[in-house]
Amino acid sequence: MAYLYLILAVAAETIGTSALQASQQFTRTGPSILVVAGYATAFWFLSLTLRTLPVGIAYAMWSGLGILFIALIGWIVFGQRLDAAAILGMALILSGIVVIQIFSATAHR
Repeated sequence: MAYLYLILAVAAETIGTSALQASQQFTRTGPSILVVAGYATAFWFLSLTLRTLPVGIAYAMWSGLGILFIALIGWIVFGQRLDAAAILGMALILSGIVVIQIFSATAHR
């Protein structure tokens, strides 16, 4: 269940962050409400994840996957481009998550 909660936390955080861009600095009501709801939901699911996973592992995966998904949404929805250095950095973040999942005994409590 911990990984399901973590996936839901990442999804809610991704929705909240996307809505943050769409809220135009909280000048649009609908997206602004979605920001608050998204982040509240994300932290609630993250807290459920912490019942099983250590906070450092859970947060590394939550923030790393969030970065990747937001970059993808920024590119697809908002037309934001990334240069090679940014893509390389995100690939390293993803590599770190994979290393944790494959090699860390801490991630499999």
